[in-house]
Amino acid sequence: MRKANQGISELRKQLAAVLAGKDAAIEQVLTALIAGGHLLIEDVPGVGKTTLAHALAASLDTDFGRIQFTADLLPADIVGVEIFDLADKRFVFHPGAVFHHIVLADEINRATPKAQSALLEAMAEGQVTIERETRPLPEPFFVIATQNPHEHLGTFPLPESQLDRFFMRISLGYPDKDAERKLLLGEVGHRRLSSLRPIASWQDILAARTELEQLTVADVLMDYVLALLEQSRNGEWLQMGISPRAGSDLMQAARAHAWLAGQDYVTAADVQAVWLPCLAHRVVAAGDSEAALTALLESQAVPA
Repeated sequence: MRKANQGISELRKQLAAVLAGKDAAIEQVLTALIAGGHLLIEDVPGVGKTTLAHALAASLDTDFGRIQFTADLLPADIVGVEIFDLADKRFVFHPGAVFHHIVLADEINRATPKAQSALLEAMAEGQVTIERETRPLPEPFFVIATQNPHEHLGTFPLPESQLDRFFMRISLGYPDKDAERKLLLGEVGHRRLSSLRPIASWQDILAARTELEQLTVADVLMDYVLALLEQSRNGEWLQMGISPRAGSDLMQAARAHAWLAGQDYVTAADVQAVWLPCLAHRVVAAGDSEAALTALLESQAVPA
């Protein structure tokens, strides 16, 4: 068994005990976590977005910060502010909620674009600049953001630059009948959060990230991915194709998916599994982006 497998396996089980019937979503959360990217969960209110974030934070031996995004939220509420200390006669920095290893940006699209932009530097570079001084954020740094669908009242769509900072975008959906029965009986859901204990550490996550780089990526698979990236930019499928950064994230996500499956190499199936969660929010199509990406993926021959 790989060094990090035991901790990740226990983490998966504990998350599944809180969110019954959401194995696919839990797999995607773990994919983003061990790949080193940030996660956006988009869905209607009440399906467990915030519960999932809290369950992950409670299951890892780490510190956790939550930012409730509202229309009156200010950038200083997120990154922090310098306040003059009369006793010491100097400015003292008071860190904002972003100075944690795991940050939940709850209902991120309910805040104004100005407040949303306060996360840009933090997510892209792992630092914030306040009063011309740059301060590093804790390492590792992982943002889980939730947002309601755009048609809901009081929401501000995330700009393309902000969306591109998210490694993956996923949704949870409604539970099936068996999972909802457990929820109604109180066997799963937010009621279980108080009983959770840390069962994995950042050492497990960092060990997994190291092992990702050791997975074999065959030349024929790399050619397959490069062909997909090239086709996305020829204007036939998309109005704005897959960027080099998004392509790099796609390969990292495929590595993480293969690692979670216990494989020593990356396959086309791993690329296909992360294709939409990694890319649908980063491209522009004349119609539905997911439909266009699916058609593009189906047009490319899978390597033997």
